[in-house]
Amino acid sequence: MTRLNDAIQRINLFSNISQEELSLLYEISHLSSYEKDAILFYEADTTDKLLFLVEGQIKVYKVDKYDNEIFLYYVYENTMISELSNLEDNQVRCFSNAEFTKDSTLLSIDFQKFKEQFLLQNELVLKFIQELIYKNQQLQCIINRELVFDATSKVSFMFINDLEMFNDLKRTEVSLLLHIQPETLSRVLKRLSRSEIIGIDKGKITINKKEELQAIYMGVGF
Repeated sequence: MTRLNDAIQRINLFSNISQEELSLLYEISHLSSYEKDAILFYEADTTDKLLFLVEGQIKVYKVDKYDNEIFLYYVYENTMISELSNLEDNQVRCFSNAEFTKDSTLLSIDFQKFKEQFLLQNELVLKFIQELIYKNQQLQCIINRELVFDATSKVSFMFINDLEMFNDLKRTEVSLLLHIQPETLSRVLKRLSRSEIIGIDKGKITINKKEELQAIYMGVGF
């Protein structure tokens, strides 16, 4: 128990919690060890745990559609690893790949119970966290769009998330927004239309096959 409690208190987020809160966290927490080069999770994996690095180091990276590794950042000791995308679900979706670069110790906390016992107790704190999560989602979208996605993925992602904006803008404006050539945008639209994934009527886009469109930028391929 002492080692787990010490590990919890080493995390900056929990460094000044009360003894009562420490006891609550202890009941829903677990320590585990990993060797260097082990994979913690892959992009798009889900977990029901909130993860913190107690000892060691983790490399966080993404892989583009051509299998090129794109380094994002390192996670250092006493830092949260998890990247929250919402508080309504009890699953934490992994935005990137995470690999241990040193032998490491991990603290995992039951996410659902952590929400119930800590986050949901204060409405203002909850709303503040939701705003931070929204900002983080915006940053994740930028990283994917600018570093990972090819032209087809960029367009597909915009259809799913900003179809109304796409239809309101001129094609030249969309090209500038996505940092692709107008000719490239035209070719992507033709390919998606020929595959009947989208429909085009008087210049307006409709989505026919949402799952296939999502699969393009989720890495399944097209």
